[in-house]
Amino acid sequence: MKDFYTVRINFKGGIASPGELKYILEAAQESQVDEVRFGLRQQLIFHLPHPFARIFEQKMLTQNITFQSDDNVYPNIISSYVAEEVFQKGNWLTEGIYKDILDLFDYDAKLKINLSDNQQSFTPYFSGHLNFIASTNPNFWYLYIRLPKTNKIFSFEKLIFSNEIPKLCKFLEEKIAGKEQQFENNIDQLFSNIPSFISLEKETELEPAKFTLPYYEGFNRYGKKSWLGIYRRNEYFKVKFLIKLCELCQETKIGEICLTPFKSLIIKGIDEVSRGKWSNLLSAFNINVRHAANELNWQVEDDSDEALLLKLDLVKTFDEQDLRTFGLCFGIKTRPRTEVYASIMVQRRRFKLFNAIPLHYVYDISYTEDFNPNGRTKKYFETSILRFNLNEQLRRSVLEYNKMIAEDAIKAAGLRDDHKEEELAKPSTKKVHQCKHCFTIYDSDFGDLLNDIPAGVPFSKLPATYTCPTCEADKKDFKVVQVKMEII
Repeated sequence: MKDFYTVRINFKGGIASPGELKYILEAAQESQVDEVRFGLRQQLIFHLPHPFARIFEQKMLTQNITFQSDDNVYPNIISSYVAEEVFQKGNWLTEGIYKDILDLFDYDAKLKINLSDNQQSFTPYFSGHLNFIASTNPNFWYLYIRLPKTNKIFSFEKLIFSNEIPKLCKFLEEKIAGKEQQFENNIDQLFSNIPSFISLEKETELEPAKFTLPYYEGFNRYGKKSWLGIYRRNEYFKVKFLIKLCELCQETKIGEICLTPFKSLIIKGIDEVSRGKWSNLLSAFNINVRHAANELNWQVEDDSDEALLLKLDLVKTFDEQDLRTFGLCFGIKTRPRTEVYASIMVQRRRFKLFNAIPLHYVYDISYTEDFNPNGRTKKYFETSILRFNLNEQLRRSVLEYNKMIAEDAIKAAGLRDDHKEEELAKPSTKKVHQCKHCFTIYDSDFGDLLNDIPAGVPFSKLPATYTCPTCEADKKDFKVVQVKMEII
């Protein structure tokens, strides 16, 4: 039995006040907490020893700070606020607009809510239940709904005005609670019940930005100031260091600390005069801020030492082989239904003998369509990989991606010979079964190893109890579709 509580504290939009964060950290330090982590949804996470729980609770009550203990009922509102000014600039969405929206939330949301700039790819678009993405019309947002426990995205027909977002979220949460399946089969019923909000007719669908993960570490200039990104290889930040960081923010008139979905910190607005103080702080705690890019482009599920150790081993292999991973974001999941944002995913599961007896772990390597982490269509490089072979299989997956990129570039440059172009112009087709909810494909050539269905089993021979491996829809919800197989 564990001797601690797992505490989570939300910072709406990933924006932390140095004063409030310092107060929390000092209370944690007095409760024998030496290190903390940050989560994928821009939360503060740490382990609080049982004997100090009452003392910590009293300190939080004194300042009206809400926290969750061994629970995550309120999963935090996340935003791409961290990207503004430093990774994205020039459109209508400003830091002030984010803050105006976040300040209007007068309740603790149980649904996951995402606020995203449509021109950045540092934070996820569709990992929430209510996903608001900035349109090209100033102060109006696309709304994409993913009902809890499902994987299908529904697009609302109108654009929502900025200040209406909190009211709409509250309304939708009250309507959706406990009725997910009802609305999944009839989303129009939910949409038709939405009251009159300030909105615009949607003229075009969203065109998400192409994924490019910015280098988010170290000192970086923008305008006459600098921003500082801090990442920790083991995810842990020393409480003593963070308290000093908060104090330096207060001393140098920096009013906020940004938490990123990559479990790092970004401090904006460092002026030239105080930059030396920030450098001295890093030196005092031996904080390295220039890790290789192929180590930064990973997402690992929250509070999982197993997944983190696996990541570090895979990164070590990449380093040894000097592997190019530009344009990719990797994810690791060792538990089902954890929220990880990735273009190539490594997922661990139990191999089951006779579909019933759990034995050793195996791994699947999947990827999203176009290798954009915001993609919802999943395909597989390799499945049922044993641990000793995982590093090599992931390396081959990266090489296959690089080959695809190279060949697309060659094709674009018109360098293929005529015979090859003729082959490419003659795609073959095949019939497969596709889930009508999340568009997952069952192909008998590959089977479904997540459901322990080996390759070669036709769809008609699947048991009546078969369900979609992605959204758990029934077998009857699959339909026959024709897919193209292009020769590369």
